[in-house]
Amino acid sequence: MISIKLYSKGSELLVAACDADILGQTFRSEGLKIHVSEGFYKGESGDEEMLVSRLEMATVANLVGKRTVEIAIERGFVDPGCVLVIGGVPHAQIARMM
Repeated sequence: MISIKLYSKGSELLVAACDADILGQTFRSEGLKIHVSEGFYKGESGDEEMLVSRLEMATVANLVGKRTVEIAIERGFVDPGCVLVIGGVPHAQIARMM
């Protein structure tokens, strides 16, 4: 499952999504660190279709986890060359200029 949380401010919609099994964990490598905070990422439990529908609406997205980032790549939201791997876990961000 994927945890998906939405944040809305004016015309901006941020989607925070991660593989549910990494919620609460911290990953580190080569001077990088990411904490997959339940406060930020824990939201609705969803599947691939839910993630894609939320990403289609997003102006900004913060994605963590193998499955979550893999879906974003497969569906054309993320260029694989722009993915950071922190402690073995993929991380990607999306910013859509409207």
